[in-house]
Amino acid sequence: MNINPDEIILLQAGWFQINATIFVTWLIMLLLVGGSWLVTRKLTSEGPISRGQNLLEVLVSSINHQIEEVSRQPAGPYLPFIGTLFIFIAVSNLLSVVPGYVPPTSSLSTTTALAISVFIAVPAFSIAKDGVRHYLRQYVKPTFFMLPFNIIGEVSRTLALAVRLYGNIMSGTIIVAILLTIVPLFFPVIMQVLGLLTGLIQAYIFGILAMVYIASASKTHKKTEEKGEQ
Repeated sequence: MNINPDEIILLQAGWFQINATIFVTWLIMLLLVGGSWLVTRKLTSEGPISRGQNLLEVLVSSINHQIEEVSRQPAGPYLPFIGTLFIFIAVSNLLSVVPGYVPPTSSLSTTTALAISVFIAVPAFSIAKDGVRHYLRQYVKPTFFMLPFNIIGEVSRTLALAVRLYGNIMSGTIIVAILLTIVPLFFPVIMQVLGLLTGLIQAYIFGILAMVYIASASKTHKKTEEKGEQ
């Protein structure tokens, strides 16, 4: 049984190939885009609302609340990015109930791509809010000699994000695969349910950590600016 979707080749023509990671990732993207269109095509602020809109409002409100709790800032600028990260990871993990499905988050290439997105988003949001000069100043604080260590810290933080998500999802997949071969069906079903819970938790943790990194960069610049004014 293949537990790494990168090893499952679905289509190959010379150097070009599509593995399960790419295929399932695009399938999930299409599912999310289609689901979003269905839910939002008849949004209304008057009269009774549909169940889909009600679910959407609860989801968006919850993500908004978490972003504001973590960042102590308005959630608007961060909602599309953080919300997309959370929903994509959560759906990827929840679909594990489908027989034969291997979540793309059990591939290191997927988790690395998500972590790199966060790595790029941190300076992008910070520069958009405070400017390039304020963002770059944090790398030479408290002294210029800290520059290489601060850069290493940024890179290692990205690596930790990727490995944490990959390790948790892959370990759950491995455990279920092993149990299916040595014990009756009932116990693996319990493990599968626990795996779904773990998948949701990992999606939440990834989103929260991404927001923490983005917010901490902005807060660092704000504190630096306030000290300079004093």
